[in-house]
Amino acid sequence: MNRPASHAPLTLLGGLTSAEFLAEYWQKKPLLIRGAFPGFVSPLSPDELAGLACEDGIEARLVEEHGKDANGVDKPWRVSHGPFDEATFARLPKCDWTLLVQAVDHYVPEVNALLEHFHFLPRWRLDDIMISYAPPGGSVGPHVDQYDVFLLQASGTRHWQLGGKVADDAPIIRGIDLRILERFKVQPDQEWLLEPGDMLYLPPGMAHHGVSKSSDCMTFSVGFRALSADESITSFADYLGEQLPNSRRYGDPDLSPPTHPGEIDDAAIARMRALILNTLDDPEQMLQWFGRAMTQPKYPDQLIGAESPTVIAHLVAELQEGTLLERTLGSRFAYRDHGNSRATLFVDGDGLTCETGLAVLLAGDRPIDADALDHPGSAELLVQLLDRGSLCWPYADDEHEEEDEHP
Repeated sequence: MNRPASHAPLTLLGGLTSAEFLAEYWQKKPLLIRGAFPGFVSPLSPDELAGLACEDGIEARLVEEHGKDANGVDKPWRVSHGPFDEATFARLPKCDWTLLVQAVDHYVPEVNALLEHFHFLPRWRLDDIMISYAPPGGSVGPHVDQYDVFLLQASGTRHWQLGGKVADDAPIIRGIDLRILERFKVQPDQEWLLEPGDMLYLPPGMAHHGVSKSSDCMTFSVGFRALSADESITSFADYLGEQLPNSRRYGDPDLSPPTHPGEIDDAAIARMRALILNTLDDPEQMLQWFGRAMTQPKYPDQLIGAESPTVIAHLVAELQEGTLLERTLGSRFAYRDHGNSRATLFVDGDGLTCETGLAVLLAGDRPIDADALDHPGSAELLVQLLDRGSLCWPYADDEHEEEDEHP
């Protein structure tokens, strides 16, 4: 899918252009979009979602509004973590619970394909698609997310209520493995019933509460990456530590006799501040760190490299015979153009120098076919990405089929 022009009205955004959406709504205020995906049919059934939740290595949670703890004592908002089994789903009541499965786009190509519709935003900002299933009354309580999210109703109906912006330190219910708000007040004219194909955009910090109103309610949550300041500082400092093993040390050639030998004076603080800020203020190092940080895979262990090194001649022959290379589900690509036909391709937390046209191709949506070989150094880079697990040969058609029972 090609990136939409910024002036083209998008059904996905209710007829807004991407430029209008970004200027008026993105990280500013919510937007209800009726019929964002006309005639939408979920590519995944509740049975298949339950099957994923039973697999090892897949992040899944079960939220029960009325449950019991390990001692059999009633405990509202009980949360349990997968993998689950059929017995888990068999004991559940007919209402008031929710199954949440994270990063379904990492496992199901048809779900992953939905991300292409959101490329009016930077690809490296996308995080994953979480899918929830709930019978009537199922919810996870009123809460706040610290990232942007598009809530696409995939099947059934869900009633949404918004409570406006809340502070980061808003009181939450203690003693449960959920950040449910103690107080939630619905804002005027801020509640709707969403049907399949409808979508609700929420900026960060917006209190919201969604409750299933049908027996087959599935909601797709398209979330975005947003590093916190503390995460960023720690990560960047670690990266600089690896890049600058012989970095400058604190020095004081302008030292004056101290008024007291135990005092830390203003001049000492100013020297250390200058040392830290001058070290951090390196745009090239910031770029190299940022590209790596924003392409870190959500689950690195899922990127499985080749069992044996790929022979370049074999890869070239496969592409020339019409086989397409695919980007591995869950793999992340971005690039930075340096000019003079050189770029850094960021892939799954690494930075690789290559020809700009090749970086643009690999970080985009176009199929990776024999035309990729027209770029200098392409065969060697494609082999490298294939062997590390960032690229793969086509998936088998039946690889993602599930036969598990409905929850």
